[in-house]
Amino acid sequence: MDIREHTGTEYGTSRASSTSGADSDLCTVYVPTRAQRLYNAVFKRAFGFVLALLAVLLLSPIMLLCAIAIALESRGPIIFRQRRVGRDGREFYIYKFRSMRVSAPKYVATADLSNAHEYITKVGHFLRKTSLDELPQLFNVLKGDMSLIGYRPLVPSEGTIHPLRDRCGVHYLRPGITGLAQVNGRDLVTTEQKVRMDLLYLKQLSLWEDITILFKTVAVVFSKKDYAEGNEVYEIMLQQKSVNEQESAKTKSKLTDTQVLKKIS
Repeated sequence: MDIREHTGTEYGTSRASSTSGADSDLCTVYVPTRAQRLYNAVFKRAFGFVLALLAVLLLSPIMLLCAIAIALESRGPIIFRQRRVGRDGREFYIYKFRSMRVSAPKYVATADLSNAHEYITKVGHFLRKTSLDELPQLFNVLKGDMSLIGYRPLVPSEGTIHPLRDRCGVHYLRPGITGLAQVNGRDLVTTEQKVRMDLLYLKQLSLWEDITILFKTVAVVFSKKDYAEGNEVYEIMLQQKSVNEQESAKTKSKLTDTQVLKKIS
């Protein structure tokens, strides 16, 4: 199976730069408990390995169909690999099904492309929307580079988020195929929100938490909720921000009216 190597990024690198100085209160280093360290070192790895192996065996027909569809639709490799930052800040190669044309800019964030949909193939769009493009990462789990559940590994050039994760102690864990941020916003999560959820996951690290996120991931994938591509990521975020500000203004207005009525009475 042909593999295309990316040293740049097919996903958003500049979204990290949207974080302002508001991250100053984000992180104090969290030290996992003894039980959490034991779970992470032994049980989480064993749990992830067994489930990943079963998933590869059960989903191999689907993976084969994905590979055939990619090969039939567009010229180029079926799988690409890309450098990401993982456990203890070490870099590794992540595997994904190719979802964009070979002519796509290699070093430009998808979120920064105003014409991202011109590069994403029809098959690729389906794979990304359903998260089937992530299936080859099951082999990353088997290799030990990743876990099923954790923080999403990002490219080295996303310079804002890596120091924050280091400060929180998040890089103590292996990155995951899915995580708390993926079931709470998916593509529409800011860097600050992402790191906060990474830290929350670390604090709540347990078998129950991992099982809960797995089930929530299935629900999110089937609902296709919070999926966005290209500049529409920022557009949707701005719309959400505007709606939140309007709701906040209405709430303040109601509070002011209530205070006035109390004074009158």
